Amino acid sequence: MRLIAAALIAIALTGCASVAVDDVAKGTAAKAATGQARDYSVFLNRPPLLPDYTRVELDNGAVLLLLEKPEVPLIGFEAIVRGGSTADPQGKAGTASLLAELLRKGAGERNAAEYASTVEGLGGELDTGAGLEMLQVSGSFLSSDATAAVGLLADMLMRPQLDESEFLKLRDRAAQFIKAAKDRSPNRLLNIYAESFLFDGHPYGRPSFGDETSLATIGIDEVRQYYRDQVGADRLIVAVAGDFETDRMIALLRGAFGSWRGAAGKMPEYGSAEDVAGGRVLLIDKPDATQTYFWMGNVGVSKYFPQRASLVLTNVVFGGRFTSMLNTALRVESGLTYGARSRLSRPRKAGSVSISSFTATETTVEAIDMALDVLDKLHESGLDDTSLASSKAYILGQFPLAFETGRQLARQIGQLEFFGLDTGYINAYAQELVKADRAGIDWVIDTVYPERDELVFVLIGNAGAIRADVAKYGKLTEMAIIEPSFSPR
Repeated sequence: MRLIAAALIAIALTGCASVAVDDVAKGTAAKAATGQARDYSVFLNRPPLLPDYTRVELDNGAVLLLLEKPEVPLIGFEAIVRGGSTADPQGKAGTASLLAELLRKGAGERNAAEYASTVEGLGGELDTGAGLEMLQVSGSFLSSDATAAVGLLADMLMRPQLDESEFLKLRDRAAQFIKAAKDRSPNRLLNIYAESFLFDGHPYGRPSFGDETSLATIGIDEVRQYYRDQVGADRLIVAVAGDFETDRMIALLRGAFGSWRGAAGKMPEYGSAEDVAGGRVLLIDKPDATQTYFWMGNVGVSKYFPQRASLVLTNVVFGGRFTSMLNTALRVESGLTYGARSRLSRPRKAGSVSISSFTATETTVEAIDMALDVLDKLHESGLDDTSLASSKAYILGQFPLAFETGRQLARQIGQLEFFGLDTGYINAYAQELVKADRAGIDWVIDTVYPERDELVFVLIGNAGAIRADVAKYGKLTEMAIIEPSFSPR
């Protein structure tokens, strides 16, 4: 399925970055190495990335966010429904994801083909998806088609057909995609296995698109019930940015959503997961594997972590770009892999912090030990001035690229509303990056990044070939990759 594939690819590639921006960082690093102070005024004197926008809350709880950007005759929108896979019924992971896909398969008076044809006929784009904590609908249309775009969005959210025949096709394709990934692209599933193991018993441990076991138990009745219980005006955020008049857009959206009912069920409630004791290893056996895919990590921090600038600066240097410490050691210098990275997942509650890579079966222990040595080096030495300056230039150069189009701006303001953050979270970010120092970096490393004895390990590979060697990392739990669940029984 397109969205599942995109999500898995994004997970697999998290932390990869363009080499071109590294050239900017190299220039900054050279200045730092020669003692020249970096002039950050070009970043600090820019206009705010997020200008003021209008917020309207309707009587039924729906929140409207409107940001005029008239330079290009387009409108972009992001609709968020709070809940996501954390609201999936027990044992039925993947319900929200199937619903998100099904929303595009017929709405209002249009069946799936008619709905898609209408969107394409307007030259528009419309995508849906489900994550841990939200359903999302995003798209863009010509500003002259604003009325039609709002109508299509309202039909999708308020009047989905939820057709059983379309549902069955989506469910079967989802299960087949998982089976195919296990067979040919297990790297796409590594993070799913890892977070299922790490967050066992917590809503964050549920695979958002389900597994073969849960998908088999979900019928159209469960999807329709989820829609009634978890989708409604009181969970809705609609963000629009682009070429429109604010008052007219408010009137359009109020007319479309102002009378919508609220969700019938309760929002899921949960706290942060506790850190997991280190020295645990989940080994997923794929007997025909010639490579080992490995993940190591633990529970990390949430979106609200106060030292986010220092955190992101650290992660860029450690494992967030091609020239990172991890990639330099495991790929550039040793040739043990084509890529190594560190990843930070930061949802509303504490997510995960992790290292991941892959290597030939016979070099499994060598590669894992090298990654552990790099982690030790991070804890022992932190970041030097050259690396810190390079990381600042890298992020300051890339960050504005996420605020160029109406669709991007709509997504940004929608996310701020979802997380309860104000525009300072975006507009003060450059100042926070510039002010970050090595003392703050050291605190972040000590606070967020686990020591080697605090790590949980997840490996996909030929268990018969590596079992005895990887047992040194902790107590082994094994499962076969052909098992229908992402968690050991």
